[in-house]
Amino acid sequence: MPDTPPPIRVLLVDDHQVVRRGLRTFLEVQDDIEVVGEAADGAEAVERTAELAPDVVLMDLKMPRVDGIEALRLLRERGSAARVLIVTSFTEHRTMVPALRAGAAGYVYKDVDPEALAGAIRSVHAGHVLLQPELAAALLAEDVPAPPQGRGGNLTEREREVLSHIADGRSNREIARTLHLSEKTVKTHVSNILMKLDVADRTQAALWAVRNQAS
Repeated sequence: MPDTPPPIRVLLVDDHQVVRRGLRTFLEVQDDIEVVGEAADGAEAVERTAELAPDVVLMDLKMPRVDGIEALRLLRERGSAARVLIVTSFTEHRTMVPALRAGAAGYVYKDVDPEALAGAIRSVHAGHVLLQPELAAALLAEDVPAPPQGRGGNLTEREREVLSHIADGRSNREIARTLHLSEKTVKTHVSNILMKLDVADRTQAALWAVRNQAS
């Protein structure tokens, strides 16, 4: 019988204790999810992430001192491997695009169904990018300067194929299965794609792909 994988380690970040308590109450009954800590603002989130090394960070956007977007930037600067899932009450896409550009792996609303929240945690932990179609459309509609000419033009045919699957939100394992490659090979392709596009992570690569596929 195969070994049971360790639970997904989650850090809860929200300035409202009642929200953190509610999230913890639900998540603690999930067999494959473990809440390892809490933080009340972005600065504390960065410190706790370094201390606890969570797999997934559930992050609010609007917080005192350091907000969610600045916390995302700080985590990226420090090379954190944690996947950040934004949990927000904002419904305007203009508030989410900067978060995705700063490195978030996706977002859910605070009124999300509990089972859907658990599913979202599992999804981003598996390497998925939760880029909803309406948010992609909002990104395309923004007045954002075009990428430098030729950027992405030196991607190989295989790298473009991998990039299209990243834009579809697929994990390395799923891409490997679809393209009949090893996960190690897919990981190498992803690293090359990030370097050639000059982006920080696969979320930004997915955003780049969505913009350029539609242009």
